[in-house]
Amino acid sequence: MVMNMGIDNATLEEGARTHLTSVKEHLMTGVSFMIPFVTIGGIFLAIGFALGDTEQVFEQTGTIGWFFAQIGSLGLTLMIPVLGGYIAYAMADRPGLAPGFVLSYAVQQEPIIAAAGQLVGFDAQGAVAGFLGAIVAGLLAGFVARWLKGLDVPGFIEPMMPVLIIPVVTTLVLAPVVIVGLGVPIALVDSALTAFLSGLEGANALLLGAILGAMMATDMGGPINKVAYVFGTVLVADQIYGPMAAVMIAGMTPPLGLALSNFIAPQKYPAEMYENAKAAVPLGLAFITEGAIPYAAADPLRVIPSAVAGSAVAGAAALSLGVTMPAPHGGIFVVFLSSSVLLFLGCILLGTIVTATIATLLKDDFEKTVGSTETQTVTQTSD
Repeated sequence: MVMNMGIDNATLEEGARTHLTSVKEHLMTGVSFMIPFVTIGGIFLAIGFALGDTEQVFEQTGTIGWFFAQIGSLGLTLMIPVLGGYIAYAMADRPGLAPGFVLSYAVQQEPIIAAAGQLVGFDAQGAVAGFLGAIVAGLLAGFVARWLKGLDVPGFIEPMMPVLIIPVVTTLVLAPVVIVGLGVPIALVDSALTAFLSGLEGANALLLGAILGAMMATDMGGPINKVAYVFGTVLVADQIYGPMAAVMIAGMTPPLGLALSNFIAPQKYPAEMYENAKAAVPLGLAFITEGAIPYAAADPLRVIPSAVAGSAVAGAAALSLGVTMPAPHGGIFVVFLSSSVLLFLGCILLGTIVTATIATLLKDDFEKTVGSTETQTVTQTSD
């Protein structure tokens, strides 16, 4: 009896491991297709900030900086639906691509989420699901599309399945689940966090800086990140510049820290991530936290805690040391506006080192388990 239970447990454990490995492969497919969009978007946006007025570049219509900023913004907008779309593609092939893309894009649209909130009686104005929502949407779309592909249908219907029936049915079935199920809860979290942060304003600087910093790295451009960012920008309008410095510094450290980890320990990351690390450096310096999303999407359980820890330390240090930043964006391009350039850069360096250290340590444990199988597969393929 005990032996049978042991066998059953071993079987379950093996099944769970196989499933997690499969999910990781789906995520990596989405990430690999997303990386060029991150690179184009981030670099063009950074050039736009460098060429134009950082605070008003999007209002300087027709200038060179404006054109670069517009293209960069488009790249960063497209990267999230591309992530969700190709996760679904990895699971269900071509029939999953369109549903994954459309659903991932839908949960980034503020009007759609706001209307969904009204349906269930909540104010969801301004909330979007971010890259975490895209991951869930992509996985759900891939699962449903793959299940529909396996159905036994009459011969005259079969040619219509991949281009018509599967994409339409998958989107139809999942749209309310993804939009209402993801969008509305995020709106509630968004409102609660805003109220919580407003209550902390003026309290312990170390605690507030750590909270703002952690929020900047939690979803890297998603709703939690935006709550912290908006909180900082609103205070700038009131001529309170400390929280903005903490927010900007904390938003710069995830791409820089993960790139550093990738550089010092390349054996712990997929080959395509090394190229992303090169792009993540200018993205981080330009205060584009989305440069860390490929790392977070590929291995969220290890990367997100590492980034959160580094950003929390950086934010806490900045606010407790009295560093200020009157500009709402720009990163390294506006560092001269800080109350102390050296402290501003020092806090960035501190957060970068903390993120890189923790990520590298956690990745070491990961490679000793699931990752070793992948390394062996790559070696066999090379032979």
